[in-house]
Amino acid sequence: MAGGEVLHWTDLGLRQGIDLGFFTLKYYSLAYLLGILFAYWHLSKMIRTPGAPMAQVHVDDLFFYCTLGVILGGRLGYSIFYEPSLWTDFSGEGFVKWKVLRLWDGGMSFHGGLLGVVAAMAWVSWRGKLPFIRVTDYISVNVGMGMMLGRIANFINGELWGRAVRSDVPWAMVFPGAGPEPRHPSQLYQAFGEGFVVLVVMLCLFWFTRARYRTGLLVGTFTTLIGVARFTVEFFREPDAQLAEFAARTGLSMGQWLTIPLILLGLALVAWSLSRPPLASGLAKAPAPAADEAEPA
Repeated sequence: MAGGEVLHWTDLGLRQGIDLGFFTLKYYSLAYLLGILFAYWHLSKMIRTPGAPMAQVHVDDLFFYCTLGVILGGRLGYSIFYEPSLWTDFSGEGFVKWKVLRLWDGGMSFHGGLLGVVAAMAWVSWRGKLPFIRVTDYISVNVGMGMMLGRIANFINGELWGRAVRSDVPWAMVFPGAGPEPRHPSQLYQAFGEGFVVLVVMLCLFWFTRARYRTGLLVGTFTTLIGVARFTVEFFREPDAQLAEFAARTGLSMGQWLTIPLILLGLALVAWSLSRPPLASGLAKAPAPAADEAEPA
């Protein structure tokens, strides 16, 4: 690479987990755990503010079912959208041969995990007779933390690297198993765009504005932001090997095609929300009484 020495991921001294002696705690698993714990803690704090659509018992249910939704949805989505061959592959080693069940081998889909969480929220909302869109508003504020930690874990693991650089990019680096070309550290781009930016914007909207009183505004903003971030970063991310030909043929990666409906849905939710009056507790001030309702002097 012109202008200086090429960075190598191996020179960073990173390891894929923490050796606890009896087993190795993978950073990706730790990212999931910390993201879910943050969401539980922060959602419990959010529902103590005026206008909350749920109680702590519902938060507890969401914590359980959304965790299942992330894991099952993420794995099923990956095996459906990205690597269908997992369904017929029984060549795995160890006590589980069927590769679609071998979560520890890697392979999780963002879009599948998102669908799993939506299904979990729908179930808890239906069972608890909660307003579904309002529940998604509150959940959406917390997702950015898990996204950020997950992408940082991808970088620490040296996986899901970016495309080979076409110009002098000082922070490009060589990843093991990705050939000799320096590549974009797209995991960090995603951690910033899909994680940090989304988290900061959503926290500010919830705590410093009246957005939570407009049904659908928070989840619509979240869906739009994360969709645009994912679509943009995909230009720098190396497509999955089994889908490289698909990306070359269509001009967009599978992740981008799956993200376009998210962006459209998010924009539609924002427009729908802004077209409706806010909830009563979100009014800047109580409306003045009509002339014929005024008290007599």
